[in-house]
Amino acid sequence: MSKKHPIIAVTGSSGAGTSTVKVAFEHMFRREEIKPAMIEGDSYHRYNRAEMKAAMKRFEAEGCDHFSHFGPEANLFQELEETFRLYGEGGTGKRRLYLHNHEEAEPYAHLGCGPGDFTPWQNFDDDTDLLFYEGLHGCVIGDGIDMAQHVDLKIGVVPVINLEWIQKIHRDTQMRGYSEEAVMDTILRRMHDYVHYIVPQFKNTDINFQRVPVVDTSDPIIARDIPEPDESLVVIRINRPGRFGVDFPYLLQMLRGSWMSRRNSIVVPGGKMGLALELVLTPIMRHIIEEKRRHFEPVAA
Repeated sequence: MSKKHPIIAVTGSSGAGTSTVKVAFEHMFRREEIKPAMIEGDSYHRYNRAEMKAAMKRFEAEGCDHFSHFGPEANLFQELEETFRLYGEGGTGKRRLYLHNHEEAEPYAHLGCGPGDFTPWQNFDDDTDLLFYEGLHGCVIGDGIDMAQHVDLKIGVVPVINLEWIQKIHRDTQMRGYSEEAVMDTILRRMHDYVHYIVPQFKNTDINFQRVPVVDTSDPIIARDIPEPDESLVVIRINRPGRFGVDFPYLLQMLRGSWMSRRNSIVVPGGKMGLALELVLTPIMRHIIEEKRRHFEPVAA
C-alpha cells in the first residue's frame, strides 16, 4: 500500500454488479475533483476473443474442463500485480482496453482493433491522484500472487449467487447476444475457478456490498427479469470500521429503513444502494486523498 499513490480496487464476479459501483465512483471522482488512472480487469485477460476460443478448445482436448476467465491460465496475474506495484511506488504504469462490442471498438478502428480485441498499451497520465481498478481479480492472493497487499481500499461486490447468475444470464443474452445454454455452460465451466479464485478474495476486502433479493430466485435459469432494487436488500459489511472512521449512527439516520445486523454490518433497502455507496465511500476516499496530499506537502524549514 502507498499513501503517496493510493489504489482502490472493486472486485467481484462476472454479473455481480461491479460496474454499478464503478459508476458511483466516477460520480464521486467528478464531484471531489479527483483524477484517477482507471483500469479494467478485462484488459488483463491473456487472450483476445478469438484466441480465447482457440485456447478453450486446446484445454478441453487436454482434459481440462474448467478453463475460464476466472482462473490464472486465462489472465495476466503477474502483470496486474506489477501494475499495482509500479503505481504504488511511483504513480506510473500502463493500461489497455478490452473492446467488448462494436460500439466500444469504433473509436479504435483506425488502429485495426475490432470487437473482442485489445487496444495497444498506453502510459498513465503523470498527474493522477489514485489508481482505480474494477474487475474480477483485484484482491487475489495465492500461487505466488498477492494483489491485496498493494491496495489501500478493497471493495467486494457479492450478490447472493442466484441473483448473480440471473444478472449474468440477462446481461449476456440480452446485451451480448449469447444463448441461454451458452451462458449456463460458461457458469458451470467457471465454477472451479469461482470457488478457488473469486470467492476467497472477499475475506481480504475492507468493505463488501451484498445484494439479497426478497423475491423468489430459487431457479435463476427460468427467471424472466432481474429483481428490482426495491425487491432487495443490501448488506454492507465493513471490516475494522474504526480504521475508516465509519459513523454508523449517521448512516442509520441518513438511510431510512436501514438497521444494524451485526456490529460491523448495516442492512440497507436495495433502492438506496447508490446513496449508501456514496455515504460510506466518499469520506473514506477523502481521507485517502488528504493523506496523499499531506505526504506531498513541503516540510517547513
